[in-house]
Amino acid sequence: MAGYSLPILGNWLANELGFYSILSSSRDTKLLCLQRFIRLFAYGASTLILALYLSSLHVSDARIGLFMSMTLWGDAVVSFILTLFADGLGRRRTLILGAALMAASGAVFAFNSNYWILVAASIFGVISPGGNEIGPFKAIEESTLSQLSAADRRSDIFAWYALLGDFGSACGIIICGWLVEWLQTINGWTSIRAYRIVFGIYAFLGIVKLALSLLLSNQCEPAPKKLEYQQVTELDDVEIESLLSSDDEDESIEPRPKPRQKPTPPPFPSRKQKLSLLPSISPGSRTILLTLCILFAIDSLGGGLVPASWITYFFTTNFSLPEGTLGTLFFTTRIIAALSTLVASSISKRIGLVKTMVLTHLPSAIFLALIPLPDNVSVAMTFLVLRSCTQNMDQAPRQAFLAAAVLPGERTAVMGVVNVVKTLSQSAGPVVTGWLAGTGRFWMAFLVAGGLKAGYDLAMLKMFLGYRSREELEGEERTKGMSRESA
Repeated sequence: MAGYSLPILGNWLANELGFYSILSSSRDTKLLCLQRFIRLFAYGASTLILALYLSSLHVSDARIGLFMSMTLWGDAVVSFILTLFADGLGRRRTLILGAALMAASGAVFAFNSNYWILVAASIFGVISPGGNEIGPFKAIEESTLSQLSAADRRSDIFAWYALLGDFGSACGIIICGWLVEWLQTINGWTSIRAYRIVFGIYAFLGIVKLALSLLLSNQCEPAPKKLEYQQVTELDDVEIESLLSSDDEDESIEPRPKPRQKPTPPPFPSRKQKLSLLPSISPGSRTILLTLCILFAIDSLGGGLVPASWITYFFTTNFSLPEGTLGTLFFTTRIIAALSTLVASSISKRIGLVKTMVLTHLPSAIFLALIPLPDNVSVAMTFLVLRSCTQNMDQAPRQAFLAAAVLPGERTAVMGVVNVVKTLSQSAGPVVTGWLAGTGRFWMAFLVAGGLKAGYDLAMLKMFLGYRSREELEGEERTKGMSRESA
């Protein structure tokens, strides 16, 4: 019995965790997940030392916060433009352009120390202050994954997409932390020189991501709109003469063959249509988009107050933790967060997407608010680890919920708008935290952030509990239709 139960248990576990879904996915799906791993590896590595790098350049806390906010403002504008026109210009081209900007910004940080040049590079390039997604990549990749994945496997694909991103971020953080500490202690390098090595690696990974974007196939592009052919009748010269002749003449004319039917090609788009690359969003999608944007903005504002760069800075200034220890700490939290995303996919299959989003995200908001209260570093680290246990469990259900709530042709634009709204809301946080840190009230940022995130969870539960997506309603209609036909 035990010999049979182990394979059965293994198959059940692999199915619950979505392993079969990602294994049987297309080559493009695997390439997009690999790109996310590499990108988040670079983000994690740079996030650990971003605030420390600026501080080593004698930048004040207030200006560090301003730097992070301006970075997010610039990202919001660039991402909005690129994602809005991504389907018209080509998703692969947009991903390639974003990767080039990522590589360029890393190179600037590796070779320059001027504050305003670094600000310009972060605004027009791709630098993540919080180690989270930034730039146009996420919206385009999620829209493409929704297109490439079946509805019943979409939550599994998003879960693995999120897991690989968190795992990449964790690897980037711990490798960066111990690399910087090794360069400083063993080789005697200054902190600035060691930090610049990390940004050089960041630029190289941007080039790797660009190469992977070139390998994507045409299946990643949006499906072309179908145009119906119109049937027209083509008359020959004899038939035209017969129509113009009198009735008597018509009687003497032998019957002619039936007019030939020729399909006409689709009409050429007008100049206005060619220039218009903007996607259209249906009224039903606009309503839910507006509601979700407001809720996501509240959550993102809370996240913007305490991004990973500020949390690492908090532990360094309050408890004097070295880079290697910081890297190990955040590696642990990211690994826990990554593994929890697979559990979220299994939970969502049983209790639904909305309940999974709220019930997993609310505990992390509470633990976030508790981080600055203890004076003991071990207790503060414990709260940080407990927060990570459920911190990212809402990501895959949230993206699956958003993808199912709108039409397939709207997903890139809708997800782009959502990401821009989240980024703009998040951008207000770092400058406030910088001011609080400069005035000795750093702890208030954690309390306010936890309160905002908890409020978002409760509002999400109240407004969308029992909500039925378009795909669910269409599936029910098809089921009812088949039942009526069989009856």
